Amino acid sequence: MLEQPMIEKLLAMRLHGMADALKAQEQDQAMRELSFLERLAMLVDQQWNWRENQALQRRLKAAKLRGNTCVEDIDYRAARGLDKSVIRALTQESSWVANHENIFVLGPTGVGKSYIASALAQKACRDGYTVLSTRAAALFRDLNLARADGSLRSLLARLARIDVLVIDDWALAPFTETERRDFWEICEDRYQTRSLILTSQLPVSKWHEQLGDPTLADGILDRIVHNAHRIELRGESMRKTRGKPER
Repeated sequence: MLEQPMIEKLLAMRLHGMADALKAQEQDQAMRELSFLERLAMLVDQQWNWRENQALQRRLKAAKLRGNTCVEDIDYRAARGLDKSVIRALTQESSWVANHENIFVLGPTGVGKSYIASALAQKACRDGYTVLSTRAAALFRDLNLARADGSLRSLLARLARIDVLVIDDWALAPFTETERRDFWEICEDRYQTRSLILTSQLPVSKWHEQLGDPTLADGILDRIVHNAHRIELRGESMRKTRGKPER
């Protein structure tokens, strides 16, 4: 019978996965037929899996993704121009993050831009990358608050360390001078080192006009457009179509 002090020592060392696996082995008579090294390997695997699951839960909590989204649940039946092969290529070990590429999810309201962006970000979390999701208005509000209390550089540095920054409803309204300069800082910090996911109701051709200042607009778009994958959606709002009664 497994002695309780051994379990307590494993828990004290935060080897929770190994402790659980050891209890399970002790209760399974078939385990007694395995060699010491085989049983030890199973304990190590269980501890490894436990730590990986804990790290994933921390990344998902910090990501602040909207709703329970995952790429496996994306609906390809709706007529919105979504190419399954494109999503499959992007989710292959989230190689776009490793290559420091960006993703633009574009289309009218209600076609599922936010869901697709969150699903791709959630897959990046599962592949070991850090993520933060926010709406554009909330991001600029946080930057303004940080500027007011003197923590702007600290916030920008924290954003620069995140592997995937998801910004929803980007370029929905014309940028102010402060917003342009703040976003320039974000793009400069992340250029060729991190990735962005932007969702927008406007096509990329309209972004320059929304940014306003030609010099800053050129600099920002030069850093985010040329290494970006575009997912362009179309069609009627899925909220409307799903809300219609069956005939």
